[in-house]
Amino acid sequence: MDPETFLHDLHFDTEKVTPPDWQVDWEDAPLPYKLYRRLPVVPLSADVPLTLGKREAHVKPSLVELGHFLWYVYGLTQYAQSALNGGMNEKDVSFIQSTRRFVPSGGALYPNEIYVYINIEKAPQGIYHYDVAHHRLVLVREGDYDFYLARSLKNGNDISSCFCTIFISTVFWKNFYKYNNFSYRLQGLDAGVLIGQALEVANQMRFSSRVCYQFLDRAVNHLLGLSEQDESVYAAISLSTDDSIHYVDKETNRKETASATQLCRELPLLNHISYNRSKRVIPYPMLEKINEISMFETTRSFVKLKNKHSAEHSLDAEMILLPFMEGFSYNLASICRERHSPDIDFMIGKVSQTQLSTLLRETFSFSYQNDLDETYGNIESRMSLYGSLCNVEGIPNGTCLYESNTHALRMINKGDYRELLQNGLTMPNVNLYQVPLCLHVVGEKDYLKEELGYRGYRIQQMEAGILVQRLLLISCALGMGGHPLLGFDVNNCDQLYRIDSKGKTCLIQIPVGPYRPRAWLKGSLQS
Repeated sequence: MDPETFLHDLHFDTEKVTPPDWQVDWEDAPLPYKLYRRLPVVPLSADVPLTLGKREAHVKPSLVELGHFLWYVYGLTQYAQSALNGGMNEKDVSFIQSTRRFVPSGGALYPNEIYVYINIEKAPQGIYHYDVAHHRLVLVREGDYDFYLARSLKNGNDISSCFCTIFISTVFWKNFYKYNNFSYRLQGLDAGVLIGQALEVANQMRFSSRVCYQFLDRAVNHLLGLSEQDESVYAAISLSTDDSIHYVDKETNRKETASATQLCRELPLLNHISYNRSKRVIPYPMLEKINEISMFETTRSFVKLKNKHSAEHSLDAEMILLPFMEGFSYNLASICRERHSPDIDFMIGKVSQTQLSTLLRETFSFSYQNDLDETYGNIESRMSLYGSLCNVEGIPNGTCLYESNTHALRMINKGDYRELLQNGLTMPNVNLYQVPLCLHVVGEKDYLKEELGYRGYRIQQMEAGILVQRLLLISCALGMGGHPLLGFDVNNCDQLYRIDSKGKTCLIQIPVGPYRPRAWLKGSLQS
């Protein structure tokens, strides 16, 4: 299958990307985290605070604070046990145990890993893997790699001013074993919600951050000691204690072109041993192929996107102005502990205009530094939010577009569309008749392919994930729950919102609304 067809089917015709006879070997499932063997380790403090207070600005963080940051971003936070009732008798009940993290993940499989390049006291400078299972750092490669990364990353010139650079990788097998080729779509979104959580925690701890999507893949993978057939870096995040990480345009300041091949020759190959538990790993040639053609070989591939955002609906569409609410705030640590993804727990309830207004405004009321924009993190130029509303105070049932610049809804259709949306679920684990808000993150159908090639698809999925994580946190702070879904009929939703002819498409569906407490046992892993 050629890449163009693969990405089309992955989005619009998903049954074509997974073999009809696909069966999951649950007994041979990999671990949800990576384990290295026989490497030096740096323990991190297990005494993680219950709240994330504002730290003193401009003071270089300690190793203890870095540990707190990593735990709130991707640490093991809860142990949970849920009951599954397979029939009418008590004997038909089975139990599922799982360890949870503060970010959602498709099937709770967590295909991403975190590596950090640190320059902090009480730890040798170098590249570390965040060992989630033991909450510690594993030293992968010791040394000063500022110059190497300055040539490998777009925006890499500021590495020396940062106390930490985070690399978010994807281990392909960790969710391919269950979802087959469909895992590629999940991997980008999972990386995105992880980036979103990192940005939230960094902001709470008064760290400045910048996300880098453009880099020389093989050079960075080589530095981290990754086999690109098994695992590859999707994004990097620079952290600093400065008020803002100063951007230096490498396209105008670079004197020569750097290549991944050239950089890889500068460092010896690492052959570290890691463990994932699976005894039989099935080949995934399509994932390897799409990952390879998405890579940047030289710095000539780095681009800066133009803002092509335009009005998506005519001005004659009915506009509903939403009330402006000031002073909204929440305790991030508390919300992280409370948030989960309701499914059968949703229950119909009235949503006030104040709740809806705050949810939409706060979801878009952030900007983040990245290497795509000429502006400061203008995610609204690439992402929109549409929704099907039912039982919202003072707003007629129907579908609409949220306009963040006017803080208003543009009505598209009036009516109750819950039946259409429910029938479009490929796995009806959520009762949409009980959900007042069914929201969709919308992006360009061509996923910026002209500017970024096939790399644009995974970048689009990551940006959608950032928006989803923000939406989920705000929903929880407002007393509601959200459940990200990919098993929905994209074509139906595109037609419902009248965007199918405008070069746009729904990327992910998020039902949002009140929910009842879940029947499960859970315990915190916070010491």
